[in-house]
Amino acid sequence: MEKSLNIVVIDDDPGSLAILESGLADLANIETAGSGSEGLALVAVRQPDIVLLDIELPDVSGFEVCRRIKTHAFIRTPAIIFITSHQDYDTERKALEAGGIDFITKPFDLTLCRARVSNHLQLKKQEQAVLAARHQVEEERQYLNVVLNSIADGVIATDPDGRITFINPVAQRLTGWHKTSSIGHHIKEVMVLSDASNNQVLPNPVEIALKEKRTVAMALNAKLTSRLGGEYRVEDSAALIRDKHQNLLGCVIVFQDVTESIALATQMTHLANHDQLTGLPNRMLLHDRVLQSISRVQITRRSVALLLIDIDNFKYLNDAKGHSVGDLIITEVAQRLEHLCDSKTTLARVGGDEFVVMLPEVHSPNLTDITALNIIDAMQEPFSVAGDEHKLGVSIGVSIYPSDSSSAEELMRHADTAMYRAKTTGKNRYCYFSTNLQLELNERVRIEKLLRSALEEHKLVVLYQPKYNLASGEITSAEALVRLAADDGSLILPNRFIEFAEESGLIHELGRQVLQQSIQMAKRLYDKGYHLKIAVNVAAQQFHESDICEQIETMLNDADLPCNLIELEVTESALMMDFAETREILNRLSALGISIALDDFGTGYSSLNYLRSFPLDVLKIDRSFVNDMFKDQQAKDIVDVIVRLARTLNLKLVGEGIETKEQRQVLQQLGCDEGQGYYFSKPINENDFFSLLANLPQMV
Repeated sequence: MEKSLNIVVIDDDPGSLAILESGLADLANIETAGSGSEGLALVAVRQPDIVLLDIELPDVSGFEVCRRIKTHAFIRTPAIIFITSHQDYDTERKALEAGGIDFITKPFDLTLCRARVSNHLQLKKQEQAVLAARHQVEEERQYLNVVLNSIADGVIATDPDGRITFINPVAQRLTGWHKTSSIGHHIKEVMVLSDASNNQVLPNPVEIALKEKRTVAMALNAKLTSRLGGEYRVEDSAALIRDKHQNLLGCVIVFQDVTESIALATQMTHLANHDQLTGLPNRMLLHDRVLQSISRVQITRRSVALLLIDIDNFKYLNDAKGHSVGDLIITEVAQRLEHLCDSKTTLARVGGDEFVVMLPEVHSPNLTDITALNIIDAMQEPFSVAGDEHKLGVSIGVSIYPSDSSSAEELMRHADTAMYRAKTTGKNRYCYFSTNLQLELNERVRIEKLLRSALEEHKLVVLYQPKYNLASGEITSAEALVRLAADDGSLILPNRFIEFAEESGLIHELGRQVLQQSIQMAKRLYDKGYHLKIAVNVAAQQFHESDICEQIETMLNDADLPCNLIELEVTESALMMDFAETREILNRLSALGISIALDDFGTGYSSLNYLRSFPLDVLKIDRSFVNDMFKDQQAKDIVDVIVRLARTLNLKLVGEGIETKEQRQVLQQLGCDEGQGYYFSKPINENDFFSLLANLPQMV
């Protein structure tokens, strides 16, 4: 809405006041005064846009009133139009010198008077519009100045010659130049840029933008050196400043300090490419370096060797002693390996207990052998952690590009295959990849898939091998033996999948399912009147589960089966893992009425004192001694010792792997109670077992 204008009329003639007030009322708000002093007071209060001032006033002359109005610091100065009956030069001169801008003569020509006043009112309106526009421009200028001074980026503006006309506080801080000292200086003096990698001077984007008349991005890896010696990594761009007619006014560069961002990005890149525990390159960085090495040897005609190192039995140690001990050992392994590597060799940690040593340019096969042997030798010294010493070995798989691999992926895959062969052939050794190893790996993958599927679908095959009283020939019990069913219907023996089950942790579920099936089998036998024990093998990992006793008791209660119809067979190695824990578990199981058999006796490292402390019921003579009795007198003597030991400890004896009549007779003569083996019966399924019971003498 347009603001209305105000006019004050000062005249001592009431008639003139009346004429002007009525004649101009439609042009503006009119107020009148009859004397100079009254007029001055009214002007001070109303601050009108126009004053119509009579020259001849009774108290103060019009010229004096005009001068006083002009010299007072009013918010706005009105336009003064003199009212006079004089038309001489001297009067007009005095009026204009006093500050008047126009004249209205008496007697009044109202039309002319209205035209003059209207023109000046219009000029006032235009003046107000200009002032308002200037005020708006000033507000915008101040706002933009606040924005430029508040922005987090550095901003510098220059003229077309590259000399600075504006610099905001951030730019002042980064360049070390104060605003007053930088204005007028060339941009390259104030903003000194160089390459962060080699310190070579970089051209300023402003210079390039002004020269090439285009927007220019700052060079990558740019570093700004301040006047005070500080260094900042900066980036951004420079753009030309043009008016609406595209005339060049100068250039502006906006830049930001990215020092912290680059440091963070560098740190994040390091974390993404390095193992957090050891600080070694991880699998991602190793892959990149393998690719680079392959590219180089394609030119040099040399080889790349990849040695995949796995710590033997580390999982058991980590589970038994805790991850903190495991981490300390991993760290020391890394340190020992680092001592063996030169600056060209890459050492990486690619898994929990797996490391890789990459030899980038192998010129002699001996180098790979020497490296592998040095690694094995470096691990021979026991690892001392928290006062305990741990002896560890390593299994190493070796793959060579381009001899047996054609890509980085194949190098890793083939090294893994070779490492697995090193483990299965005795551990603490190294093995090269070969085609046969790949076939073995494929078979391992196939069996792994079968095992996982069988566990998920509860399709493990459990067979039962009867145990016989060697004197009477009666069936006394049976051992549950697990098998995997292959796709072609054939059965896969445990020696082809148990080790993988232990390595992968599937042994726990496998053990539970076999135990469940065995209890159900014993229950069916019991319901048919056969009070025969079913012996179930329990792996070391399963035996030391925290809730193993509760698991077994729950299964027996759910099946409503007497506990004395289940026998658990454990190996010497399982018993020796933790004496106190083992004794507690055995005592709890024995208290339930479950009998405990020590399997494969004589092949482990049992302490006779430990055996005496455990509530064992049965000793099983390992098949290796039974098979060698007729070929090796020492083997027969060992069997004789085992028999006498069992008698001393009041334990029942069972001979395994009996395949001939002679073996049965000798064991019987030595005093062995029971036996099992192909001489009596191979492992058979449930239906065949019931048929066997129906046709042979048995203990009921």
